[in-house]
Amino acid sequence: MTKTIDSHDLVKFDGRGVRPHGDVIAPLAFITPQERKPSFQSQAYTGGVPRYDFAMEDHSVRIADLRPNADRFSLDRQGFAFRTAPTRVADLWDDEAVAGPYTEETKRLLRRELGAEEVFVFDITRRSDDGSGATNPDGRRGPATRIHVDYTESSGPRRVRDVVGYANFDRLIAAGARVVQVNLWRPIAGPVARAPLALADASTVRPESLIATDQIFPDRVGEIYHLTHDPAQRWYYAPAMTRDELLLIKGWDSLKDGRARFTPHSAFTLPNQDPAAPARQSIEVRAFVVIR
Repeated sequence: MTKTIDSHDLVKFDGRGVRPHGDVIAPLAFITPQERKPSFQSQAYTGGVPRYDFAMEDHSVRIADLRPNADRFSLDRQGFAFRTAPTRVADLWDDEAVAGPYTEETKRLLRRELGAEEVFVFDITRRSDDGSGATNPDGRRGPATRIHVDYTESSGPRRVRDVVGYANFDRLIAAGARVVQVNLWRPIAGPVARAPLALADASTVRPESLIATDQIFPDRVGEIYHLTHDPAQRWYYAPAMTRDELLLIKGWDSLKDGRARFTPHSAFTLPNQDPAAPARQSIEVRAFVVIR
């Protein structure tokens, strides 16, 4: 039986900062329902911290260790998958190496995993919980600590058109192609001892729990989902991830045939997380994948 660790247990680390595997009980940040559509001004818009016009509320939930059953999770059933896939790129802080060899690695992996015909990488973000955030060409980023889905029923198709072009998108859909948005998340250094990712099993998320939220940028208004709490939701994480491991997270799928389409996720604080443990450093690559 998997051990459950709650907020009253002391989670100890060994000399490498590795916590024991096991389920945990920890708070996650859910949106508080409100009558009007929520929105927030992005960091790019404010030039500093984002500004929100809605409230969040913490609910303590069980977050299960996915490692004992890692092979059973899939993008189409739960909306995420766990893989061991070492990278040949030695320095994931090197912008040129990330834009070149690492992006090509990512494309090859997504072609292999999804049987993709084309892969369009359109965003790469590093994150760190060291207090100042990880460096990126467009600014510093910390972990995303509000449960969210990167795209919605409306913004998914809009973002595809922005990335691949309106005519190309219409051509793909007319030809019966399927387009999937996938986020490939990898630790830059490991094992991860702070701020891991919690992932919802998308099959346990009711559509009415997904709350469309405007995301205001300097040049456009995007839309993401936040999530309201529902006791039926099931949550998972991968303890002590290394840089040879990664998570595939589905953000949107053009098919509406019952498979997972939107996967809520968030960084979270481990119970009695050791503040002296190494900071979480990660890199995520967002891509649109075309499948015929």
